[in-house]
Amino acid sequence: MRKWFFFWVCIGIVCPVFAQGNKNRSAQRPPAYAGYLFTYFTGNSKAEEAIRFAVSTDGYHFKALNGDRPVIASETISSTGGVRDPHILRGADGKTFYMVATDMVSANGWNSNRAMVLLKSNDLLHWTSSVVNIPKNFKAFEKVNRVWAPQTIYDPLKKKYMVYWSMRAGDEPDVIWYAYANRNFTALETGPRQLFYNPHGTACIDGDIVFKEGKYYLFFKTEGSGNGIKIAVSDQLTKGYVLRDQYVQQTKDPVEGAGVFKLNDGSGYILMYDVYTRGRYQFTKTTDFEHFKVVDEAISMNFHPRHGTVLPITKAEMARLCGKWLRPEDVLTAAQAPVLKKNNIVWDTAGKKLYLPVLPGTSLKRFDPGFTKFPGARITPSGPADFSKGPVRYTVTIGGQKPQSAEVRILQDHNPVLNGYYADPEILYAQKTKQFYIYPTSDGFTGWSGNYFKTFSSPDLVNWKDEGVILDLPMQVSWANRNAWAPCIIEKKVNGQYKYFYYYTAAQKIGVAVADDPAGPFVDSGKPLIAQKPEGVRGGQEIDPDVFTDPKTGKSYLYWGNGYMAGAELNEDMISIKPGTVRLMKPDKTFREGTYVFYRKGVYYFMWSEDDTRSPNYRVRYGTAATPLGTITVPDNNIVLEKDPAAGIYGTGHNSVIQVPGTDEWYIVYHRFTYPRGVTMGEAAGYNREVCIDPMAFDAAGRIKRVTPTHRGIGPVILK
Repeated sequence: MRKWFFFWVCIGIVCPVFAQGNKNRSAQRPPAYAGYLFTYFTGNSKAEEAIRFAVSTDGYHFKALNGDRPVIASETISSTGGVRDPHILRGADGKTFYMVATDMVSANGWNSNRAMVLLKSNDLLHWTSSVVNIPKNFKAFEKVNRVWAPQTIYDPLKKKYMVYWSMRAGDEPDVIWYAYANRNFTALETGPRQLFYNPHGTACIDGDIVFKEGKYYLFFKTEGSGNGIKIAVSDQLTKGYVLRDQYVQQTKDPVEGAGVFKLNDGSGYILMYDVYTRGRYQFTKTTDFEHFKVVDEAISMNFHPRHGTVLPITKAEMARLCGKWLRPEDVLTAAQAPVLKKNNIVWDTAGKKLYLPVLPGTSLKRFDPGFTKFPGARITPSGPADFSKGPVRYTVTIGGQKPQSAEVRILQDHNPVLNGYYADPEILYAQKTKQFYIYPTSDGFTGWSGNYFKTFSSPDLVNWKDEGVILDLPMQVSWANRNAWAPCIIEKKVNGQYKYFYYYTAAQKIGVAVADDPAGPFVDSGKPLIAQKPEGVRGGQEIDPDVFTDPKTGKSYLYWGNGYMAGAELNEDMISIKPGTVRLMKPDKTFREGTYVFYRKGVYYFMWSEDDTRSPNYRVRYGTAATPLGTITVPDNNIVLEKDPAAGIYGTGHNSVIQVPGTDEWYIVYHRFTYPRGVTMGEAAGYNREVCIDPMAFDAAGRIKRVTPTHRGIGPVILK
């Protein structure tokens, strides 16, 4: 009697294996997987449209191979010189690998490609390839103008490999088609047949078929009716798919390129997708393909993938890949200790030195960097080491490569003060809780496209606690759901109770939310406070609010503007502007944005940022005035803070300041490009920023002394 045995072998796709009798059953068991191979491309330039590899031991932390450079030259395998959307599959025999990709250079236009690339390998290192041009090979499809995102699955009934992809002719909606590959995987031996079309009559692309518990699940992206991911289900591979008419992505942003893979530990599946308008991936976890939980906080990658897939691999396969393309610095920089500031790890290529920054208070006597144990790579010593007396030397051996040693040093610098990407920091000392709070822009999103705000609390300006999201635009704000930028806050006593008024930018308007506690929850007022340009202003944006209460009068004021500086008195309710008080206050031509106002010894200080936040030269200047809405006098040599190239610090700006209560001790809180990679990131440095604190002082005449930005930062501030 013959039986079918099914098992997972790649990217969440099942490859059924035919077994005859009991004698073959042990031979057909899936191998023990020790990690994952992620194949992807990186962007829309021709140089980025190429196949790249990354590996992971746990499915959450991925490291690019070959320095994030292509592992296969696109010009050698494609007709256009570029490939996108690579999909990789383990064959039914368990040892042959199949890869397919879109044959396309996007610069030629989104309707320019007609072909796909088929690749085959026995070792994941060496690949043979063929181009399949649909209009040339199949006359019935000569009007096809795009052939997108092919994938492969083994058909146990046909005992053949089925290739499926989305295709369009003329202006018709994209439909998912399929055909069978020949035995050598060099061509399609059957003509394309329709696999699935969107019953809504709009496009469907980026199909990914997953077999689970006797059913085939087709994940696909809708186009024209919302750019998201839906699932159609069938108990047959090539027909009968019934749409589950609901989106499964866990974001309101457009997404594409769904890829599903089963976790090797059996705990569930990962559905990942490309959040392409933000330039990032989102990972979700599921056990039932109905409920998906975001697990982004557990994910790390030292590359920026576009539409890729993940294949579970064995220890031997990973060792082969690592032996070919893993570098010693990849092993060292893959340290995963929880106390590490992973964005700020520095590898000194010339000196062969690794600098690992850690959170304040970390003990160095027995510190374990948590180097990832890649199969095929060995690092010694292993486990905890004594860093309290200085650096420790490690040796890395990869496959047959010559061993290389490096010096590893632990840094206990305090900048950045927040672990992660944040910008535009506002700082508050709350009388109610006797704690400091930082309210930043949540950064790291392409084009400043974040849509939520967080806050962090500290007793001493050094040790910061993440208090979580305090305002989520899509969930809590009715009038805007995008571009959550540059907040500010003020503490006021209302009827004997502390209230917190939080002003923020959303969709280039300014709103206000109110809470009873500095960590929220905050409730939005229901409408924007500032939605129009002041009279006489034609350019710029309504962004970057700042709130200030005059200690002499108790009146509160709001300031805002990009390209112009406006100020106005707030009504006592703190959620409306007093009529007739709006005034244009732009100090000089250096003003760009980021107004901040504070009072010291009878003088009102106005600070602002010059240049563009994407520029390495972004910096802070100041002026003074006699009243909160008075004329601003700009002194000579008024730069407060700017880049320090010798220290690798760039893009220092958009600041706030804090006076330690009861003292004349001041600190400036600002953002900079992420260190060390920021200055190499081009425009992207402007939305991959981090928050720092350094001392700020005045001379005898009350002029602000120039601040030197540092990595060391400040020590703990203990309030008396």
